[in-house]
Amino acid sequence: RGAPVMTASFDVAGLGKAIVDGIAPVDDDFLLRNNIAKGVMTLVDDYRAGQLYDLFGEAVEIGGGSAANTMAGLASLGGKGVFVGKVKRDRLGESFARSMKDTGVHFAVPFASEGPPTACSLIAVTPDGHRSMNTYLGASRELSPADVDEKDVAAAAIVYVEGYLWDAPQAKEAIKKAITAAKHAGRKIAFTLSDPFCVARWRDEFRALLKSDIDILFANEEELKALFEVDAFDSALQALRHWHGIAALTRSEKGCVVAKGGEVHVIDAYPVARVVDTTGAGDQFAAAFLYGLTHGKSLADCGRLGALAAAEAISHYGARPEVSLKALAKEAGLL
Repeated sequence: RGAPVMTASFDVAGLGKAIVDGIAPVDDDFLLRNNIAKGVMTLVDDYRAGQLYDLFGEAVEIGGGSAANTMAGLASLGGKGVFVGKVKRDRLGESFARSMKDTGVHFAVPFASEGPPTACSLIAVTPDGHRSMNTYLGASRELSPADVDEKDVAAAAIVYVEGYLWDAPQAKEAIKKAITAAKHAGRKIAFTLSDPFCVARWRDEFRALLKSDIDILFANEEELKALFEVDAFDSALQALRHWHGIAALTRSEKGCVVAKGGEVHVIDAYPVARVVDTTGAGDQFAAAFLYGLTHGKSLADCGRLGALAAAEAISHYGARPEVSLKALAKEAGLL
């Protein structure tokens, strides 16, 4: 028998890349003129990031990064979160730390005093709601095991890991340290696949993690198909039938599927008057789903909460909630 489970002082500890988002509305001509690939995430260097920042002019600046956005959504529902990610002590790093604090998320990882600058993602949003991201990863890749406070991780009911972090060798070690601390404390591990290309790079390792460590898997349709190398969503779902954990799978306008062994819930997407910007829909889905799980909700209601939060995220610019998700969920009769 493991150690008795202590009462959690955090609902979720999120590990991810700490990034500051600069979001600007642009037209398709702007993308063509400035050689920006539409609708995808392109990695850029420090110089290109600076160049685009200038071209963007008046960009809305807000703390970002997938797991950090999820923590912000959790806080909007009234949940308690702690975020583990790395920034440098520079203007953007201070901006990131301030935005986490303002959101009500505990963020105590020491600032880097040397090395690359704080990460930023310059997000060009076209009138059709597509986001074209130009991301400079900078200091976010420098997360190391020394940055993981085992006490904080063990104090969270669920540890939520962003797949993107797996690309940085030190960060991978940091994740392993967090998983070990969490399991030792009897906690659950949630993992988001992040991106189909990320899955393609680490497929075998992600599948091994699924078997050994992951209790809750977040994925969209493309990521899941990439994980199991199949062409159809249903085939990917079949591949999860004998897995012990909870799969929370998003399918854009088709809603989501929540599965645990033979238990499968198909949940409709919430209607949205107009899709403004799809940034962060998956991040907010995960936030509300995790809130539901840590507050005794059924799997179907966790999925409904997730769908509601995703709908809020796509109705405005930016990846974080603009209104209280708690108020929205109460209005919808979910809380």
